[in-house]
Amino acid sequence: YPLIGNYGVPDDSVLDEMGLPAYFESSAIQISGLIVSSYSWEHSHWAAQKSLSKWLTDSKIPAIYGVDTRELTKKLREYGTILGRLVVNPTRMEQITPEMFDDPNERNLVGEVSTKSVVVYGSGNSTKILAYDCGMKYNIIRYLVDTHKVELHVVPFDYDLEKNPNKIDWHGLFISNGPGDPTMCPQTIKSIQYALHLENPRPIFGICLGNQILALACGAKTYKLKYGNRGMNQPCIDLRTGRCYITPQNHGFAVDADTLPEGWKALFMNANDLTNEGIVHTNKPFFSVQFHPEANGGPLDTAFLFDKFIGHVRKIPQPLVLQDGRAYTRKTYKKVLLVGSGGLSIGQAGEFDYSGSQCIKALKEEGIEVILINPNIATVQTSQEAKEANRGADRVYFLPIGPDVVMDIIEKENPDGIIVSMGGQTALNVGVELWNSGRLQAAGVEVLGTQIPVIEATEDREIFSAKLKEINETIALSYSATNIKEALKAANKIGYPVLVRAAFALGGLGSGFAANDNEMSALAAKAFASSKQILIDQDLRGWKELEYEVVRDISDNCITVCNMENFDPLGIHTGDSIVVAPSQTLSNREYFMLRSTALKVVRHLGIVGECNIQYALHPESEKYCIIEVNARLSRSSALASKATGYPLAYVATKLSLGRDLVSIRNSVTKTTTACFEPSLDYCVLKMPRWDLKKFKRVSNELGSSMLSVGEVMAIGRTFEEVIQKACRMVNPALDGLEGEDSKLIDDEDLEAQLKTATDTRLFAVQTALEKGWTVDAVHEATKIDRWFLSKLKNIAQMRHAVKSCKNLQKLVSTNGAERLRSLKINGFSDRQIARYLGLSSGLDGESRIRDKRKSLGVIPCVKQIDTLAAEFPAQTNYLYMTYSGDADDLESAQDSSSLAPSYPSYTLRSGDKQMLDPQSEFQQRTQRYGSAPQTLQDAKAKGVMVLGCGAYCIGSSVEFDWCAVSCVRQLRRDGFKSIIVNYNPETVSTDYDESDQLYFEELSLERVLDIYERECPYGVVVSVGGQIPNNLSLSLADSGVTILGTKACDIERAEDRRQFSVMLDNLGLKQPAWSVLTSKDEAHNFATKVGFPVLVRPSFVLSGAAMRVAADETQLRNFLDLAADIAADKPVVVTKFIVNAKEIEFDAVACNGIILNYAIGEHLENAGVHSGDATVILPAQKLYVNTIRQVKLYASAIAKSLRITGPFNIQFMAKDNDVQVIECNLRASRTFPFVSKTLNANFISLATQAMCGLEVEPYRISLLDIDYVCVKAPMFSFTRLRGADPTLGVEMSSTGEVACFGEDAHSAFLKALLSTGFKMPKKTKAILFSIASDPFKLEFLPALQIFKDLGYKCYATPGTTEWYNDAEHDLGIISLDKPDNEDDDGEKTALHAIKAGEIDLVINISEGSIRKEEVTSGYIIRRAAVDFGVSLITNVKCAIMLAECLERGVDYRSTPRHIGEFYQLPIIGGIRRI
Repeated sequence: YPLIGNYGVPDDSVLDEMGLPAYFESSAIQISGLIVSSYSWEHSHWAAQKSLSKWLTDSKIPAIYGVDTRELTKKLREYGTILGRLVVNPTRMEQITPEMFDDPNERNLVGEVSTKSVVVYGSGNSTKILAYDCGMKYNIIRYLVDTHKVELHVVPFDYDLEKNPNKIDWHGLFISNGPGDPTMCPQTIKSIQYALHLENPRPIFGICLGNQILALACGAKTYKLKYGNRGMNQPCIDLRTGRCYITPQNHGFAVDADTLPEGWKALFMNANDLTNEGIVHTNKPFFSVQFHPEANGGPLDTAFLFDKFIGHVRKIPQPLVLQDGRAYTRKTYKKVLLVGSGGLSIGQAGEFDYSGSQCIKALKEEGIEVILINPNIATVQTSQEAKEANRGADRVYFLPIGPDVVMDIIEKENPDGIIVSMGGQTALNVGVELWNSGRLQAAGVEVLGTQIPVIEATEDREIFSAKLKEINETIALSYSATNIKEALKAANKIGYPVLVRAAFALGGLGSGFAANDNEMSALAAKAFASSKQILIDQDLRGWKELEYEVVRDISDNCITVCNMENFDPLGIHTGDSIVVAPSQTLSNREYFMLRSTALKVVRHLGIVGECNIQYALHPESEKYCIIEVNARLSRSSALASKATGYPLAYVATKLSLGRDLVSIRNSVTKTTTACFEPSLDYCVLKMPRWDLKKFKRVSNELGSSMLSVGEVMAIGRTFEEVIQKACRMVNPALDGLEGEDSKLIDDEDLEAQLKTATDTRLFAVQTALEKGWTVDAVHEATKIDRWFLSKLKNIAQMRHAVKSCKNLQKLVSTNGAERLRSLKINGFSDRQIARYLGLSSGLDGESRIRDKRKSLGVIPCVKQIDTLAAEFPAQTNYLYMTYSGDADDLESAQDSSSLAPSYPSYTLRSGDKQMLDPQSEFQQRTQRYGSAPQTLQDAKAKGVMVLGCGAYCIGSSVEFDWCAVSCVRQLRRDGFKSIIVNYNPETVSTDYDESDQLYFEELSLERVLDIYERECPYGVVVSVGGQIPNNLSLSLADSGVTILGTKACDIERAEDRRQFSVMLDNLGLKQPAWSVLTSKDEAHNFATKVGFPVLVRPSFVLSGAAMRVAADETQLRNFLDLAADIAADKPVVVTKFIVNAKEIEFDAVACNGIILNYAIGEHLENAGVHSGDATVILPAQKLYVNTIRQVKLYASAIAKSLRITGPFNIQFMAKDNDVQVIECNLRASRTFPFVSKTLNANFISLATQAMCGLEVEPYRISLLDIDYVCVKAPMFSFTRLRGADPTLGVEMSSTGEVACFGEDAHSAFLKALLSTGFKMPKKTKAILFSIASDPFKLEFLPALQIFKDLGYKCYATPGTTEWYNDAEHDLGIISLDKPDNEDDDGEKTALHAIKAGEIDLVINISEGSIRKEEVTSGYIIRRAAVDFGVSLITNVKCAIMLAECLERGVDYRSTPRHIGEFYQLPIIGGIRRI
C-alpha cells in the first residue's frame, strides 16, 4: 500500500477477556523507525481513536514520509538487508562512522522481547500447552485459548524444560515467532532437544522463529537470507498435496532443508524463491512452519495447522492428507469454441475483447485449435491474419450469437469444449440455455471452467441465497418474483425503498429503486421485458461497496488478486462509480475478513477460473452482506488485470483446461508462480466516461442501472495524483479536478447537486470544498467517505494557494523546486498551474511552466507495474509516470541533463510555423531532442511512439484499439521498437505484451512530451487512435515532436472546417454550400439564401458532437449556441443539408499524396444519419459507375492536396450521379477494421509502413470481383438510456457495431441485424407501423405489401392507417390510437398493444417530420418499444430491406461459414490479395 495512515489506530485501552489489547499483537511498537512514501494526515475509520502519527509520537518512534520506498526496496533487494539511520532534514551530510549505527544482529533480540515470567491463560482447560515466548504475538494466544480451549503456559525463551522449575504439566509444546538469529537462543534449542528425545513424544508445533529453532534442535542448519521474506502475500506450497497457500511472513533467516537429518522432511516450500517454509518429522508429531497461520487480520488460509497440532495433542486421529491426482489425469483438448460478446453496448463493452484475446492467446499456447463466434468486426480478437497466427483464432464466425447458431457451429466443427465465461452475459446466457436444454451434453461438448449449475447458482437469487446460508453467509434481504403481484408482495415484505433488478442481466439492465407500490409496478413491468425473473433487494444505499477478484483452480488453490473500493457509497452501479484499488478506507481486519469470506464462498460454490464478489459493508461497523458473485470475467476483471499486472483472463483460461495455479508462471516476473496475491506500491483509480449529453430527455442521475460508455484508469502514488489524472483522461478539455473552473456546476442549488448522484457530482463536491464547505458537511450530503473528501479538500486548498501567488515568479521565489514538485505529486498539470497564475492560455502558458519546472529539475520518473512491489526483479515493460519518486525503474534513452530545451518551447507557436522553413524546423527538433536517426536501423532502434484511443465513448470505441494494435504489431514485425501510450483498461493495446514499452498514461500534451523526451523515438504516430491524438498533432509539432505520416499542418487543414472548405473550393471539388459562422444573423441570412434545412458543423470534434440539422430559424439559433460551446475557439461552419442523398464511405491509405489502397462502402440509410450509426455495405452494391469514378477522382485530388501519408477517410454524398464532399478525416476511421477484414487486407499495417518511410507495396484488390458482401450494422444502448429518443440523426448515438458476411447484401444484412439483438417478428403477433410523411409512406408501400402478403398482422397509427386504407391502396390495416402522453394506454392505443405484448415489431419513421404532435406521440411509441423489449426500426431504408429479406426467405441459419471460407470463394479477374 503506497498510502499509509488512512484508517488511523484503534483504541489500545480496549482489552479482551484475557487482558490483552483487543486490536494489537503486542504491548508496544516493535520497530525502531518507520519510512513511508505517502502519509495521510487525515484518517477516517469508525474504530480509530488516534492517528498513526499520534501513536508513533506517543511511543517515541520516529517516522518520515516522502521517500521513494520502491527505490529503497530495490536497493535492499540488490544489496540485502542493511543497517540504516533516520536523519530528518539534515543541514549537511554527516561523516558516516560505524558508531552511528545500532546493529540489532549483535543483540539477543529474543531475550529483549520474551516474557520474564511464566503467564497462564485459559486456566482450568483440560488440554495444557507449554509455549516458548520468543516474541509471541497475542493472536497466537487467542487462537490457542479462545478457539481451541487450551490452558496455555507461556514461558520465557530460556525456561529450562528438563528441570521444569514451575512443575508445569504439559501435553504439547509450542515454539513462537520472534526476532533475530535463532542461533542466539541456545537455551531454547536445548529445551526443545530434550522434548524431541522424550521416550513418549509429545506434539511440538513451531511458528516462524520456532521453525528455525526446531530445525536447529533436530540437527539441521539455518542461514541468513539476503533480503528475507516479508509481507502478507507469500505463496507457500504444501509438499504433501501440492496445494499453495497465501501466508503472512516477516523473517530474515531460513532453514537449510538440505541439512535435515534422517526422519525429517521439508513440509512447506516458498513458491517464489523455493526457500524452506516448514519441516515435519516422518513418524513423530513434530512439525513447524516459517509463516504465521494465525496472523491478526489475516490471511488465515493455513489456520488449519493449529487444528492439526491440537488434534495431535488430544490424540484425535488426523485425516490422511494426499496429493490431488487430478493434476495427472488432466484431459487434453484439441478444439475449443469461444463464444464472444457481440457488439459493444453499455454494460458490455471492450473489456470482453481484452478477455477474449487473452483467452485465445492462452489456448494457442496449449496447442489448441480455437473457433470463435463473434460478430463484432471492430475487435482485436476477431482478427485473423496469417502473420499473427499465434495470437488469433483459427476460424472466426461473424454470426449472431444465439443458441441455435452456436449449435450449428458445434455440429460443423465438433469441438471438445466451449468457453462461455469470456463473452459477458451474452455468452453466459447462451451457455446456460444450451446446457439446460441438454444440447451441449448430447453433442459431447464440455463447458470449460466454472460449470453451468454453478453459474446458475450465482445468477438465481434464491439458489444463491440458499447456498450462502449453508456456510453461514448472507446476502442483502432479497426475494425473487416472476410476476408483478409477487414483486409487490416481496417489496412490502422487505419494506420500501427497495432495489429492483432483472435476473440474468448485465450492468444492472432493467434495474432501479422503488419507493412505493406505483414505482414498483412500473419498474417491474420494464424489468420483466428483459428477464423472466426479477429480484427485489433491500436498499443498502450509503453502505460502502467493495469488490474482490478471486481465482480458484481445480486443485482448490484459491487467491484474491485485487480488491477494489467504490468512491461512491452503495446505490450507484459499480460501472458508474469511481473505483479505487487497492481499497483505501478498510482496516487490515476488515480487508482480511472480506477476503476470508470471498475464499469460503468461491470454494463452496465450486467456481473454477476467475470470479468477482461484491460486498456491502456498513460504514460504522464490521457488519457486511454479499451483493453478488459474477462467475465469469467481468468489467472489473479487466480493470483488476490492468491495475495489478495479473492477466486474469489468461490465467482463468489455463485453469479451465485443468492447469493449477502453482504451475503457471507470473507473466511479469517470469520466475515466480501465478499462485500469489499482487502487491501494489501505487494507487489505481478507475473513472467512468458518460455521453449522456448526446441524448435529449435522458436524466444524468446515476443509480443501479449502468449508464457509462467507457472508463479510464489512472496510476500514481497519491490519491490526489490519480483522481486529477483521471479527470483529464475522461475529458481532455479539463485540466484536472476542479469545481468552479470546470464550468460543469450550477452554483444555484449546490446542496441538491451534492445529494443527488449524477455524472457531474464529483465536480459539485469539489466546488463545495473550494467554497469552504467542511469535509463533514460534504460527507453528510453525499455519504462519500471522509478520507476521500479530505484528499479532495487538499486539492482545493492547493489550488487556492497557487492562485493567491498570482504570478510564476512569486510561486517559485522560495523553495521553487519543492513547491512545484509538491503540486505535481498532487496531480496538478502544467496547464492548470499556468491558468492559476494568469499565464496565457494554450501552448504558450503551459510551456512556460514546463520550462521553469524542468530548469528546477522537477521531472517525472518512470515506475514499473511489476505485481510484487519491487521485491523480485521484473522483466516488465508496463510503466507509469509519477513525481512521487527519486529514480526511474528503467534507464532513460538519453541523459536527463539534455532534457532542458535549447530554446524556450513557448517561442515556437502555430502562428510562427510559416516563418520556419522545413529544414530549420527539423534542426529545431534535433537540437531539442538529440540527433535524428541517420539510418533505418537507427530509426528502428529508437522506436516509434503510438498514441492510443483513450476512453471509449460514442464515436471512439474498440475499432481504434484495433487500429493501434495493428499498428504496433506491424512495427514489431518490421523491427521497430514500439512504445504505446494509452489509459483505457478495457483495451488490448494496454496489454503489456503487445508493445516493447507500454505507458499507462495520459494522452495530454504534457505527458506525451514527457515520454517523448525520455524515449527519444524516431517519431510519433497520431493517426490510429481517433480524435484525441489527432487533436494533439499541431501542439506536438509546435513543441518539436516528429509526427510520422501526414504533417500536422495538413491535419489541421482537414480538421478546420473553414480551411477544408476553402481548399475544396480551390480544387474545384463540389461540396454543399457553406458559410463560416461570424454571427447568428449572418448564419440566418445564409440559411434563408440556400434554404432550410441546414447543417451546423463544429471543427475538431468526434462522432458529430453538437452537429445538428436545423429545420427553421429557432432551431438554427439554438444549435449554434451548442456548437459554439463544443468547438471553443475553433470555427463553426453552416452548410446546406441535402435531402435524400446517398452517403458514401471512402477509406484509404496514401503515401506522399498518392493513394495506395482504398475501399468504397455505401450507407443503406440516406445522408442525415451519422456514418457511425449507418448500416454500411461493402463492396458498394448500388452505386453508379460514374459516381464511383467521381469519388475516386475527388479522393485522389484531396490526398494530393493534403499530402497524405497514412490512413484517411472521406465521406461523400451522391444524388442523381452528382458527388459532393462532406468531410475528410486524416486518421484511421471507425470503418478501418471493417474494410480490412472484409477485404482481407490490413489497411493499418500498410499505413504504418508508409508512415515509417518503408517501401510499401499496395494490396492487389479488385472491389468489383469480390463475390461476397459484408454489412456493418450499428449497436445501440437505448434500453439503458431511459428517456432517450431512439431515432437516428447527424450526431452519433450508437455504442458499438457488428458486421456479418453473406453471398449477397440481403443475407449479410439480416445476419447483422440479428447480431444487434433484433428479434424477428412472429406471425402470431402484430407489426405496428407509424410513418410520418407521405413521401416515406409512398416509398414504403411495396414493403408494407410484402408484410401483408407474408401473413403478418398489421397495425398502424391513424394517419398511416388512413393513407394505406384509402381507395387507391386498400390494404386493410388495423388502426390504433396514438398516445397523447406516457400514461395514455387505453385498450385501443398503440401504447396498450405494446405493453400487452401484442406487438413484435414497431416500424416508426419520423424523419422529415416537424409536426410537434407527431414527434411527441412518435417518441412515446418508440420509447415504449425499447422499454418493453419490442424490436424497433426507425429508418425507411432499413425497414424496406427487412421486408425484402423476408420476401426472399433469407435463411440466417444456413450452414455457417467462417470468414476464411468467404475469402476462398472463387473470383473473376484478379487476385484479391498477395
